[in-house]
Formats: sequence, C-alpha cells, structure tokens
Amino acid sequence: MRVTPQTTGRVLKRAQYRNHRAADRALAAIGTTLVQWDALRAIDEAPSSSAHALAVATFQSDQSFGTLAARLVAQDLIERAPGRGRRVEHRLTDAGKRMLAAGQAVTAEVTARSFAELSAAELGTLHALLERVGVPVD
Repeated sequence: MRVTPQTTGRVLKRAQYRNHRAADRALAAIGTTLVQWDALRAIDEAPSSSAHALAVATFQSDQSFGTLAARLVAQDLIERAPGRGRRVEHRLTDAGKRMLAAGQAVTAEVTARSFAELSAAELGTLHALLERVGVPVD
C-alpha cells in the first residue's frame, strides 16, 4: 500500500476507533460510556464551565452536550446551576467524582494496551507528529 495523507488519515481513524471501542466496552463494566466519562473529565478539568465550552472540549455540538448533560444530571453525576448571564455552569457530584476516578483507571489501562507495541521513543515521536497534524497553515 502506498502511504499518502489519505491512507494515513484512515489508519489514524482506525486506531482511534479501536481505542474508543475498547474503552467503551471496558467502561460499560462500571456503568458508563466513553462519551459520558469524557464529559465528566472535561467538567472536572474546567469546573463551572459553560455548556458551550464543555461541548467544544468534548468534540460535541452544543445540542448534543445539552442532551448528555441532562442524562448526567438524571444519573446524579453532575449538577447544573445558573451562572453569570444566561450561562449554565456544571459541577461533578460526589457520585460523578467516583465515576470519573473509576473511569480514569479503566481508560488508563485501555490506553496503555492500545499503545503497548510502541517504545517510549516511538510514542514520543507519534505524539510530536500528531501535534502537528491539522494545524492550519497561514
């Protein structure tokens, strides 16, 4: 196979898909999904963030994040409160903090397995290269 930006993009997408599928399967065992766990992670990293900021941080539309946040509230994993202006702020509940911690252990193990075939040097090179991919050229 000839290596082109298109074939490389597909290989990258396939690796991401495999990692996400493995994480979803492992997270299901503790009662959550990758999307839900990622939202908890984003809320934990940026407490009191707006729904829009959290949607951007989790690669979702504002509407999708709003639907997800409503599910997380119903599961008592987050709370939403009025902020400045029309802003709605998000915070983890105690149950959300426990789910986040459990999910971090699960995803760390899955990610370690996903990258197990790479040496530390190869992982560093891959990281550096991926940091450059998709950067707009002015």
